[in-house]
Amino acid sequence: MSAKIIDGKGLANTIKDEIREEVERIKERGGKIPHLAAVLVGENPASQSYVRNKVRSCEQCGFQSTLIRKPAIITQPQLLAVIDELNKDEEIDGFIVQLPLPDHIDEELVTLAIDPKKDVDGFHPVNFGRMALGLPSYLPATPNGILEMLKRYNIETSGKHCVVVGRSNIVGKPMSILLAGKGYPGNCTVTLTHSRTKDLKAETLRADIIIMALGKANFLTADMVKEGAVVIDVGINRVDDVTAKRGYRLKGDVDYDAVAAKASYITPVPGGVGPMTVASLLMNTLRASKKEVYG
Repeated sequence: MSAKIIDGKGLANTIKDEIREEVERIKERGGKIPHLAAVLVGENPASQSYVRNKVRSCEQCGFQSTLIRKPAIITQPQLLAVIDELNKDEEIDGFIVQLPLPDHIDEELVTLAIDPKKDVDGFHPVNFGRMALGLPSYLPATPNGILEMLKRYNIETSGKHCVVVGRSNIVGKPMSILLAGKGYPGNCTVTLTHSRTKDLKAETLRADIIIMALGKANFLTADMVKEGAVVIDVGINRVDDVTAKRGYRLKGDVDYDAVAAKASYITPVPGGVGPMTVASLLMNTLRASKKEVYG
């Protein structure tokens, strides 16, 4: 068996095209053009790259975008003041504060300061709680992107056993809630595993669907996967490689070549979940501009 590759990059481009067409229709009838803002603190190269990608994606979809750059020495009260301004700005439909933040900034306080109505990252406890209850909410971007992948590739989830590896608030926990929820994609029996799980291999071998979100390169090996499993790799790990132009390569949490020989579907890294995370952010921003969640 050789796995079908879930092309996250191609899928994200399709979604962006769909969004752009809808924005053009909104423009034609004189409606509100979606406006996404991003706050970037400091000079973290990975964060700068992510934010550039988000701004470029906004342009592709016909959105308005605002990038607010602040130095790494910004104080907590100063950053909270920036967030307060964005909360009050009626022109801006949604905004994100790019993580990670400098050590002296409390990320939890920053997340709590964001108005849930503009929390298009889906990190605020209000949105998390609404998601858990099955109420309309902004879903966290990465889990939502994975749901969209499963849906558009017509991958059956009902009654399937899904093992989520990693319990972060950004991916693992929300993913387990969403796949256990009613509807499609959903209705899975979900096992949420993590670094303290005993005999993780026994758990993954029982899985029809594996979501890898651990942050360890090549962690999931072929002997941990049963024939025909669906494998979604959320990991993005920099692995030193002197033969690579940049001196490193991006690797997922999955030993890709070996696992692809056994899986029915698999996501590559890069080009899998990553582009879908950005597409989900745009989907949430469009919903925010249309006031679909909070009216």
